[in-house]
Amino acid sequence: MDSYGFIHEKTDIKLLILFLIKDLPAPIEAAKLYDLCAECDGGIGYFVYSEAVEELILAGQMNQVDGEYVITENGKNNIVVVESALPYSVRNRAEMLLEPVMEQLLRQSMIHTGSKKTESGVITELSMNDGAGEIISLRLLCGSEEQAAKIRKNFRHHAEDYYQKIIELLAEG
Repeated sequence: MDSYGFIHEKTDIKLLILFLIKDLPAPIEAAKLYDLCAECDGGIGYFVYSEAVEELILAGQMNQVDGEYVITENGKNNIVVVESALPYSVRNRAEMLLEPVMEQLLRQSMIHTGSKKTESGVITELSMNDGAGEIISLRLLCGSEEQAAKIRKNFRHHAEDYYQKIIELLAEG
């Protein structure tokens, strides 16, 4: 079967993977990384892609933590030297596809949530920063882990809205 696109060799796939993750502000989900690779160039098959990822991890170019990938310093240093080996059209397409992903990951990296059980219940911690520093931090006592999980989820999805509402409420009167 003929491959389409500019990328055919596993080495080129490794370069593309490292190029895609080199500037990300946070780890990227495994499925999202594969989707980006496939969208960048139609010649990338899943099995060769999977082998390339495993080889990059074994070589210390990237790490996998909880199903997400992040580039190592070694990987960053190497891709900077060889990224020009990727076809210009592929790099250009990758940069275009990365824009919304970068925004999403940057937002996610600025919102933090967590919970811990105590004798009186579950303490849920929520915080958000704006890139320069923390702008809100809340600690709430929840009645159950289910309630804490719902609060964490809602805060992750609507942190900016909650921040704005809290400021409005506190600034009234």
